[in-house]
Order: sequence, then C-alpha cells, then structure tokens
Amino acid sequence: MKLRAPLTALAMIGLMVAVDTAPVEAKEATKTVSVMSRTWAVTQVADAPVVYRATRDNNNLNPFGPPPRLRTVQAIAAIQQATGCKVIRSSMYQNISGQFFSQVSCG
Repeated sequence: MKLRAPLTALAMIGLMVAVDTAPVEAKEATKTVSVMSRTWAVTQVADAPVVYRATRDNNNLNPFGPPPRLRTVQAIAAIQQATGCKVIRSSMYQNISGQFFSQVSCG
C-alpha cells in the first residue's frame, strides 16, 4: 500500500505537466514588439477571460547581446504595447519555459 501512493502522486504530476504544456491554439496572429532592445512575441491564447502570452526572443543565445533587464517589466510593457490594453498584474504568471501569461483590461 505504501508503494501505490507515490505512484499515484507521480501519475498526477505527470498529468498536470502534460496538461500545462499542451499546445494552445492562437486566437489571433502573433504580434512582434521591441521592448528595451529586445524582441517579444505576443499572442492571445484565450477569449474569456482575455489572456495574452508574451515570449522573449533569446537572440540565438548570443552572449554579446544587450545587458540584462528584468523580464517581468519587459513582458508587461510588451503586452501593453502589442494590445493597447492595461495588464492586470495580479493575474500574471510565468511558466518554466519563461513565457508570461496575463489577463488585460481594455477600458
């Protein structure tokens, strides 16, 4: 019985990871914006509530790129620049791949 609980927990973790990394259809075209000398791709991933995903271009891992900047601040600016709407900061989160997701308020 002690062996089943860890296996069940591992199966649930595997299921959550599979659900989290499942590809999401883009609702509209990806917009590319430049924030603080970096390129960001912003895509709408949900309609209700309206959620956008911001992904920073890693510049092919170029070590001679511009100096480092805070990614969260850049992601907020990228989403606002691409959508023209205000980011709801309390809804923003980042996944393990470095993509930022946030709801927006257009009003």
